[in-house]
Amino acid sequence: MIQLDQVNKTFGKQQVLNGIGFECSSAQAVAIVGPNGSGKTTLIKSILGMVVPDSGTIRFQGISIGMDARYRNRIGYMPQIGRYPDHMKVGDLFAMMQDLRKGSGSAIDDELIEAFRLPGLYHKNMRTLSGGTRQKVSAALAFLFSPPVLILDEPTAGLDPLSAEILKDKIRIEKQRNRLFLITSHIMSDLDELATDVIYLSEGRVLFYKTLESLKAETGERRLGRAIAHVMEQLLSNG
Repeated sequence: MIQLDQVNKTFGKQQVLNGIGFECSSAQAVAIVGPNGSGKTTLIKSILGMVVPDSGTIRFQGISIGMDARYRNRIGYMPQIGRYPDHMKVGDLFAMMQDLRKGSGSAIDDELIEAFRLPGLYHKNMRTLSGGTRQKVSAALAFLFSPPVLILDEPTAGLDPLSAEILKDKIRIEKQRNRLFLITSHIMSDLDELATDVIYLSEGRVLFYKTLESLKAETGERRLGRAIAHVMEQLLSNG
């Protein structure tokens, strides 16, 4: 569904993406992890078309994303920090997004809108919302048009425990409906629950891309965080 081949990106003298290549398919939940500055954000923005790589190819459903920007309509994106017009009401934001996508043929998925009880906040301006409530709005918008691919950047950060569980349950359900998820998070326990596969980035390179099951089997660790630490210790000891 998404293929990257030798993707490179440099900002000034810093090479942020260095020969990135991997392929993801439907019904996967791929955790993209790595230390700060490893290239995760640039990778996500490159897939979304917000950053143009210096070289290499990114394909969405077999077609280079440089050929047709309409592929973005088939991706739901939940940013780590959602930025919306301060004086726009919550209800008007959802209405505007649906109006922009009118005629696209996308089925509306309002499950998270209802689960997070957002209609009760439709009269409020976005600037009055807490960070956690803005996260709920971002999550609901990401799923709103039933996209086949969802990119979630720190999705549970700032959510209260109940809301985090609602979102994780939604991800599990949609994964079973053959959607592809790319998820970044520093909360390893969340990724442990949700991920089918793990991509580890370091200094703009993919150090490994493994299924969660094989990663745990190879390392003998039951928790994702410990399994990653085990692999990194081995790589460092091997020079």
